[in-house]
Amino acid sequence: MGGKPVVALNIVCFPNCLPIEILGEILKGGADKVIEAGAVVVGGHSVQDDEPKYGLSVTGVVHPDKVFKNYGAEVGDVLILTKPLGTGIVNTAIKGGLASEEAYNKAVKVMVTLNKYAGEIAQKYPISSCTDITGFGFMGHGYEMANGSNKTFRIYKEMVPYIEEAKEYSEMGLVPAGSYSNRVYIEGKYLLNNVEPWLEDILFDPQTSGGLMVTCNRSVAQKLMEELNTLELESNIVGEVENFKDYYIIVE
Repeated sequence: MGGKPVVALNIVCFPNCLPIEILGEILKGGADKVIEAGAVVVGGHSVQDDEPKYGLSVTGVVHPDKVFKNYGAEVGDVLILTKPLGTGIVNTAIKGGLASEEAYNKAVKVMVTLNKYAGEIAQKYPISSCTDITGFGFMGHGYEMANGSNKTFRIYKEMVPYIEEAKEYSEMGLVPAGSYSNRVYIEGKYLLNNVEPWLEDILFDPQTSGGLMVTCNRSVAQKLMEELNTLELESNIVGEVENFKDYYIIVE
């Protein structure tokens, strides 16, 4: 991580039973975000499919001395999360027609907010490791960082940010299938101490356009947090890094 996007190609699957105007809106939304990120769309590929799908293949550049690696966390570092969790659960509620308008708007705001801005701020500081929270969820990507660093990440459950409505939807059983496969992925690698079932669902929830998880020395954490919290979405310190002992992630 830490690179700058230069060009992007659209990759879109679209059914012939939907109005072509919907496809136009999808492509416009993608193009708007590509421009915001500082890149340009130079073409793409389209496929007829029963289910709409959209994504981008992006090419960028990065200075070799400014690459953010998802390993290298040091003992005593703090862990910072730049977006709330829960978009997967809220999206499941949306698909089922059960999400409130407020929950819908919160999830959309999280998903359309680029990590570009938090990343640019983080580049000003001596970050020891960084990753983005996407399909493997907070626990899966956290495990990858902790494993790569050979450290234990101790997470304090009361400090983990989440979309408020995700708790209610989890208790209703509106949990994406990916949440369960994420548990299997790191089975035996984590420990949950007195973590409520709904929060466990959120911790393993696969995210769409999730935030950054950053580790940095405690000495710079306050200044980094002050800058991050000038952005639209609040950042939170969620835990700390310890010498490895038995588990890569402990949530308590």
